[in-house]
Amino acid sequence: MWQLWVLVLSICVWSPTYINGDTKPADASALKVMYSSLNSPSQLTGWSSSSGDPCGQSWKGVICSGSAVTELKLSGLGLTGSLGYLLSSLTSLMILDMSNNNLGNQLPYELPPNVQQLNFAGNQFNGGIPYSVSTMTSLQDLNLGHNQFQGQMGDIFGQLSNLTTLDLSFNTFTGNLSQSLSSLSSVASMYLQNNQFTGTLNVLANLPLQNLDVSNNHFTGWIPNQLKNINIQSGGNTFTSGPAPPPPPYTPPPPKTNPKSGSSNSPSNSNGGKTSGIGAGGVAGIVISILVVGAIVAFFLMKKRSRRPASDVEKFDNDGPFTPLASNEVKEMKSIQTSSLTNTKTLETSASMKIRPPPSDRHKSFDEDEFSNKPVVVRKTNTAPVSATMYSIADLQMATGSFSVENLIGEGSIGRVYRAQFDNGKALAVKKIDSSALPSQASEDFMEVVCNISQLCHPNVTELVGYCSEHGQHLLVYEFLGNGSLHDFLHLSDEFSKPLTWNTRVKIALGTARALEYLHEVCSPSVVHKNFKSANILLDMELNPHLSDCGLANFIPNADQVLNHYTGSGYSAPEVAMSGQYTMKSDVYSFGVVMLELLTGRKPFDSLRPRSEQSLVRWATPQLHDIDSLAKMVDPTLKGLYPAKSLSRFADVVALCVQMEPEFRPPMSEVVQALVRLVQRANMSKRTAADDQGGRRADDTDIPEQMF
Repeated sequence: MWQLWVLVLSICVWSPTYINGDTKPADASALKVMYSSLNSPSQLTGWSSSSGDPCGQSWKGVICSGSAVTELKLSGLGLTGSLGYLLSSLTSLMILDMSNNNLGNQLPYELPPNVQQLNFAGNQFNGGIPYSVSTMTSLQDLNLGHNQFQGQMGDIFGQLSNLTTLDLSFNTFTGNLSQSLSSLSSVASMYLQNNQFTGTLNVLANLPLQNLDVSNNHFTGWIPNQLKNINIQSGGNTFTSGPAPPPPPYTPPPPKTNPKSGSSNSPSNSNGGKTSGIGAGGVAGIVISILVVGAIVAFFLMKKRSRRPASDVEKFDNDGPFTPLASNEVKEMKSIQTSSLTNTKTLETSASMKIRPPPSDRHKSFDEDEFSNKPVVVRKTNTAPVSATMYSIADLQMATGSFSVENLIGEGSIGRVYRAQFDNGKALAVKKIDSSALPSQASEDFMEVVCNISQLCHPNVTELVGYCSEHGQHLLVYEFLGNGSLHDFLHLSDEFSKPLTWNTRVKIALGTARALEYLHEVCSPSVVHKNFKSANILLDMELNPHLSDCGLANFIPNADQVLNHYTGSGYSAPEVAMSGQYTMKSDVYSFGVVMLELLTGRKPFDSLRPRSEQSLVRWATPQLHDIDSLAKMVDPTLKGLYPAKSLSRFADVVALCVQMEPEFRPPMSEVVQALVRLVQRANMSKRTAADDQGGRRADDTDIPEQMF
């Protein structure tokens, strides 16, 4: 009997590593996912994606304190792939060093929350700095140098009072320095060299810096005097030499006169009283004059602003040789649209949203031969609070291969999207929302998000099929569109891909315009998309567009902060970069940028192009009304197969949408009308040319018959 007790005691003493393990389960899971995401490299000795104990078995580069992983040092190992999606589970990690490897794509949006030293230098990471960095209050050393990060820095440094070293050198960051840098009360060294920063260094003036390198950027103005006594490298900029100008003189307001006290500063009148130099009647006259002039100026400004968008859009009816719609037809269309909007009863839903069916006339068929006249149908929801299907986390893990890299089909500012293949053969898309956008404890907020999004119903809006809310995880399940995104078609095409025809590009523009019109002018309250871009326009097998992420940023509490961090993508309207506020007009601007993508085949921001051509809007806008320049801008993959007049009218719509002033951009209903008129005229011209020339057009005769 005593031999049996000895055997049991031996197992308990000598085998703890293999039964319970020395590592916290969350830490072990995070490292196993990382190993798989790094393509299971052989140089990570001891690592495994399915079993093992990182602390108990001394995995390469892993340092533990007790059962917690506290340091992860994997520098210079030639690693590839990505870092996985569970880094936020490493709550005890203080040092993360992945420098000098071959890692690429964007950084994970969720990073170890309590890390003190974060080193990703010498890789090929791109995109922006993850917003989750802004919550890492223990961070002391952040090194992102020698990568391919781009866009604006973002206001993410407001809570990083412990940061002592910041290295963003040798990237392609643009724009002015973030105002949140002024909150870095402990920073001693800052390396910003070899980027494309602009503006001044004033935000750094009062920081306790000892070392500063801002060389080889596009800074202007004067170097603050406070920075001239530190170790500063400033060459390769256009700083103004000489002393900085003094601040503008401050003129204090005149002292208020106390009627009960005498003032030697006021001249006395002959009666011993006091006067202001001009009589009270004179003051009143001046005030009244100012008010009258101001009212007149305001009247003409408001009149000009209110008339400009309408007149600009109506010019489509008066230019070019195509036969415009008769004036009575235009009035009839507008009256039908107005009556259909005002007479339609609002459908009450179980959610906080009210959805009205859109006016049917605005959704006329794109082309009678190719597209059927499908009215937009709004389905009444069930009386249950949420009509979408509830999935378990186990079901989604099984369908996505535990959210494996192989099933990762997209990554955005709010979360990652995975392809889910179920046993019944149906494929769906699962979006895993990052905790930075929706904290794990916000289950009630998530259910409100699901309830609201499930009410959205439009042929050009991706349908929400289901959801999952378990163990602090929040996931949305959408219909799966296997043809990829518009971004993929335009920018990731290979030599075997068939480029989008001009016909298809106009169809995509019109379909997405109808989707935005639905969100802005049909839904009640209106839904601002906030993240409109070509990557969120999914295409089905017939290349019909389906706008994704509709309502997501509008209903998630922290979405604005996350999205504002990526304002350097080229899609954001100028006012968003300044105020961080999204409106329907900022959506219109982003739509105009996507139209420019369709027209030129270029990315909204491309750091690989010459500096004057990196910003698509800035480069293209001056050329939109020049016929010769416009022809040179067209996507070369079209090989000239487009009608010049249709192209010109398309460019006119773009010019309206990307205007700098939000109030001058048209509402989406007018954009839809302009695109519909473009198509109607093209179809009319095609039929007329065929009748007059026995099947051949009067102009653009080299364009195949399926084109306009």
